[in-house]
Amino acid sequence: MDDATPRPGDPFAAVYGCALAVTHIILTNFRSYARGELSVGARPVVLAGANGTGKTNLLEAISLLSPGRGLRGAKLSAIQRKAPADAAKLREEAFADGLWAVSAVVARNPGGAWDIGTGLLPAPVNAPARRTIHLNAAPAESADLAALLPMLWLTPAMDRLFLEGASERRRFLDRLVFALDPPHAKRAARYERAMHERLRLLREGVRDRAWLDGLEETMAEEGSALTAARLYLIERLNGELQARGAEGAFPCAHLTLQDALAEHASDASSLQNAFAAARDRDAESGRTSVGPHLADLEVRHTLKRADARDCSTGEQKALLISIVLANAWLQKKRHDGIAPLLLLDEIAAHLDTDRRAALFEEILALGAQAWLTGTDRSLFAPLETRAEFYAIEAGCFVPTERA
Repeated sequence: MDDATPRPGDPFAAVYGCALAVTHIILTNFRSYARGELSVGARPVVLAGANGTGKTNLLEAISLLSPGRGLRGAKLSAIQRKAPADAAKLREEAFADGLWAVSAVVARNPGGAWDIGTGLLPAPVNAPARRTIHLNAAPAESADLAALLPMLWLTPAMDRLFLEGASERRRFLDRLVFALDPPHAKRAARYERAMHERLRLLREGVRDRAWLDGLEETMAEEGSALTAARLYLIERLNGELQARGAEGAFPCAHLTLQDALAEHASDASSLQNAFAAARDRDAESGRTSVGPHLADLEVRHTLKRADARDCSTGEQKALLISIVLANAWLQKKRHDGIAPLLLLDEIAAHLDTDRRAALFEEILALGAQAWLTGTDRSLFAPLETRAEFYAIEAGCFVPTERA
């Protein structure tokens, strides 16, 4: 957590239930919210109501309290609320001229509570958007958040994970990795910075050997560590999935890393030689042709002995849930009983009654604070007495009772 310490006051004893929870969140100029504020306990939270009210927007805001670009992978500028032209003149639109921001209180037991803030920074015209991150009012890096607030998510867009390109599966795998191994996020960032700088030099015809050697050495060191971490996670995850067996509501999956250079995971020098040998090819193509950024994740349905991409839509969703739950259990075992935050967008809509009930029981058994969304409150009936329910009306969070 890089020198982070709990902020004074607001002891975790004031909350109940999960060992890790977001207990307060404020959104400013974020998507559909001019300003939204919500305080909750440490139980699961259900956001039920019509489409277009901002349920997924809230989950996206929480996801930005972790490394990366959040559960939508959106450009930072795209998150900015589009206020009416005359909105700044109205009292209720007092925040219309500000940039988007998210602030939250994260409670851990043991550990206390932390303030996390992130938001869009002012940028010159035509300059790329950048965001700022603060932890207890001190500047922090995105990767610092991985250790403090590990989280996993599932969204409807991920239902096609096994059918689309390798990049989405690789991002999914890396999120599973740094949920268990927070430094993985920093290794990935260092690898990508060196890779982009190397490619820029090659495109511009700069062949400074010492410069390129230094960048490729960084890429090799970080890249071999990335691959090793992925392989280790997959080994642990396959063991957890096998131990959970095929008798439960969610099928057993088996994961494999497809990486042409995986055999060099413990040999950075071999990877560095591969980068050096590819300079001419990369300069001509304008892309980095070797490295862990090209790896892919292969998933098989163990019982059916079938690749996930060949399974039905329902089976693919069940496989995803099975993998995420197994990873959450692994993390709880490794991190002193602290389960990650779960963001589950429209998770219940395409599950049958038995699988919905099984999912809710798993969440409760994990002791995880899950944030769940859906249009039909009745789908969450098994959680009626064990979760907090909210509707969203005109950007405000309204507690709801059972009908």
